[in-house]
Amino acid sequence: MRHRSQPLIRGAAFIVLGELCFASMGVGIRLVSDELDNTMIVFARNILGLVLLLPWLAHRGIGNLATTVPGLHLLRAGAGVAAMYCFFYAIAAMPLADAMLLKLTAPIFMPIIAVLWLHERVTPALALALGIGFSGVAVILDPSFTEAGIRVSPVAFIGLLGGVLAALAKVTVRRLSASEPPTRIVFYFALIAAAISAVPLIWAWQTPSPAAGFGLLGIAIAATLGQLALTRGLSLAPASRMGVFGYSAVVFGAAYGWLIWDEPLTVATITGTLLIAAAGLLATRAVRRSTSGVAIGQPTPATNGGPRAEL
Repeated sequence: MRHRSQPLIRGAAFIVLGELCFASMGVGIRLVSDELDNTMIVFARNILGLVLLLPWLAHRGIGNLATTVPGLHLLRAGAGVAAMYCFFYAIAAMPLADAMLLKLTAPIFMPIIAVLWLHERVTPALALALGIGFSGVAVILDPSFTEAGIRVSPVAFIGLLGGVLAALAKVTVRRLSASEPPTRIVFYFALIAAAISAVPLIWAWQTPSPAAGFGLLGIAIAATLGQLALTRGLSLAPASRMGVFGYSAVVFGAAYGWLIWDEPLTVATITGTLLIAAAGLLATRAVRRSTSGVAIGQPTPATNGGPRAEL
């Protein structure tokens, strides 16, 4: 029994370590955003991430780069980069714990996208999970009701939009994994994401100071280490068992926010976290296996074989 539990414990440790890396990335984003625009930070994250991943890709052997689904690679990279813009903006402009939580709303939107695109079935348990999840989202968004209608914080809405885009990117990875090897998916994402995020710099380039340059490098290192740690964790145990540990990002974000910026941990954040975490776990367990035999939230060949393209 003890031997069987060891992979679960190790997997949980890697998941928690990965989320600590992503929360640390959030700290770096918040710090450098005082000097640099969001477009510079996203570009640096992508280009430096590509450079850091190249040795891993070379070691694994990229192999044949010819693909029959270039459109899916472009969609996956485009959605991923757009999600980065949203999340990085939210991290710089709202409490870190709330921004980390909005990043973790993707599992709530994945079943909806999978139903519309992959024609997967919605069970009563999944419908219940989605209802709970959107209740948690409503708590975090904290809408106000006026005579003109419902008003939501623009920053929180942008963070939530990042969750939708991240869900689209992850469902696209599932579709890609049916025909594409993991290294090809990782390579094309890193390459296309760097190219897309370079376009705004034609009119928005900023030369970072040495301190900001080190901060950007730290962001890329933290993100890459987070990718590797999460991948390792999901290779040791099913995502349905590991999903709850992913919400440790909110704990780390709250701790960083309190220690560095004196941000209080509110009742709304705690309540929203519990609801969204419960919904994510229920959704992971409730979805039916698709025709490819992979359930939403379960590790795909791409997530087991290579770094997940996390933010």
